[in-house]
Amino acid sequence: MARALVIIDVQNGILPEKGSERSAVRRRFDEVRGRIARLVGEARRGNLPIVFVQHDGGPGHRLETGTPGWEICGDLGRRDEDVVVNKTACDSFYETRLQDVLASHGVRHLVVGGLMTQYCIDTTCRRAVSLGYDVTLVADGHTTVDTDRLTVEQIVDHHNALLDGFDAGSAAIAVVPAGDIQLKADGEAL
Repeated sequence: MARALVIIDVQNGILPEKGSERSAVRRRFDEVRGRIARLVGEARRGNLPIVFVQHDGGPGHRLETGTPGWEICGDLGRRDEDVVVNKTACDSFYETRLQDVLASHGVRHLVVGGLMTQYCIDTTCRRAVSLGYDVTLVADGHTTVDTDRLTVEQIVDHHNALLDGFDAGSAAIAVVPAGDIQLKADGEAL
């Protein structure tokens, strides 16, 4: 089954001011980017499609299109030949060309990482499964910020537990740590 690495909203301004002041939130963001960069390199060596999803924020938004905050983080190893799909909603499929891009590569299995866990990661993973894609969610390859009620660690742990095994028909989500994922051209994501 053809796979693609899909990286969602890892942009310079993705962390809002509120909730991201704690050093653990910033450290986790750095660690997640490092894991994603490793997966990007592995996908590239395996000749797998790499899709960067980029949120287009409106005027005044921290991800306002064309601003420094909107840019994809430079330490991920993105190249000009990598596909960038722009979106304006939490669902990376909603009114975007993502499904067309995946179809053009014959992709039926997504390996997903990025931000924000409870919004774009959760929504995109669930939508992918409902569209018939299998999903490997990188357990330690997505993050968010603290909320008034939950820490980033609680949010990520909750979503990893909630999404692992989520299915629709024969498609399902498996939550797997980055260190256990191998992206080879002729193998499945482990």
